[in-house]
Amino acid sequence: MTQSPLEDLLSAWLPAQRWFAGSGSLAREIEITSDVQLAGGDPELRHLMVDVWVGQEIVSYQVLLGLRGQLPPDLAAAVIGTVADGRVAYDGARDPELTAVLLRGIAAQRRAGPLRFEAEPGAHIDDTAAGRTLPALASNTSIVFGDKAILKLLRRPFTGHHPDLEVPAALARNGSKLVAAPLGWIEMPDAGQSMAVQATTGAPGHAAAGAPAGEPAVLAILSVFFANSSDGWSLATASLRLAEPDFSREARLLGEATAKLHAELAEAFGTSVLSRFALTDLIDAMDTELTQAIQVVPRLREYEAGIRACYASLAKPVTEVAVQRIHGDYHLAQVLGTDGGWVVLDFEGEPSVPLARRRAFAPALRDVAGMLRSFDYAARHQATQARNEQRARQAAEQVAAEQVAAEWVCRCQDAFCTGYANLMGADPRSSGPLLRALTLQKAVYEAVYEARHRPDWLPIPLAAIAEASR
Repeated sequence: MTQSPLEDLLSAWLPAQRWFAGSGSLAREIEITSDVQLAGGDPELRHLMVDVWVGQEIVSYQVLLGLRGQLPPDLAAAVIGTVADGRVAYDGARDPELTAVLLRGIAAQRRAGPLRFEAEPGAHIDDTAAGRTLPALASNTSIVFGDKAILKLLRRPFTGHHPDLEVPAALARNGSKLVAAPLGWIEMPDAGQSMAVQATTGAPGHAAAGAPAGEPAVLAILSVFFANSSDGWSLATASLRLAEPDFSREARLLGEATAKLHAELAEAFGTSVLSRFALTDLIDAMDTELTQAIQVVPRLREYEAGIRACYASLAKPVTEVAVQRIHGDYHLAQVLGTDGGWVVLDFEGEPSVPLARRRAFAPALRDVAGMLRSFDYAARHQATQARNEQRARQAAEQVAAEQVAAEWVCRCQDAFCTGYANLMGADPRSSGPLLRALTLQKAVYEAVYEARHRPDWLPIPLAAIAEASR
């Protein structure tokens, strides 16, 4: 396939982005499958859908392409390249003048080619609010407008009902105070075959069960923004930097909020129980994930036997395994500490998991396992930072600091489980092998994620897996 000059520029630019799947990977070839002008003149804004071949996989990304005759200095880091007419192409998601086009479009419920801008009934949207793009710390791009709304641009859209719109909308309509209520969204009704395929398989060449071609793909979600709040990761790591770190009260309240969230999800979407055959399928899926993970992170082979033995222990459950809709990618960075208590964000689920599976019922303990892992993650990360910053520290001091961090993790995990049990009536610590298996499964996922996106962080989940799989 012969690429256009713009596609050549994108081939070089895309792999360098934080949200590109596969750190260090090269885009073998790309194809622009949709190109819609959202604003003319200088600057111009074009909305692109781009199919990218990475190895044998096809992944669809959305790009907000800005075009200017002369780029302001504050947009220098957003440059993609120079197009044939001499204008500079750049990431329009970094330009407040262009992101304002998206906000106005949602407020006005605009139609532009195949793109549909929608507003939640009764939502108040200030379409004059100035936008600021947050640093690229995740697989999506977030833009805050004023101090009331935040737009999440889904860089890797999938065909089908998007859980990060579907779940908060359902809970907010039921009166939940635990979620950021959606205000509007942008979608593409006929998303195309490549997104329909990856939505269910993550790879080309397979039938798309549960997300047929032609279903809408959600491209962006506008939600209520909580000003003067802090995410749980920042709060937890700040606690760890104190002389006598203690986060147990916050962890207990977070456990209570998590239990309440699961109760609200059960009310909104129902519950079920895994049959013996479904439980076997769950174990098989976990084993398959591990096999695939070892191909990405060969060091996991050292712990393979212990992990598989843990998974196999689920074949003899002492109780039924209840399942329901869950968060799916639950950790400290997905919750906000606000004046009104904890608020839960980002119901998208694990980005690399097919959309149909992210919307499926799963054990609520999977979210519990994710948060327990996150406490451990925060402590290990903080310890790594401290070692890097204070290499002259005496060995005895380092051992003492690591012991303090380990005790912090235990207190947080116990407090979280206590808070969860206070509202749910069942203590996660009494769940038998299920919680341990789900915790190991989460750590394996983390290892793959870090290998692809943040290789320097890979030792963190590997160390946890080494301890847990003994």
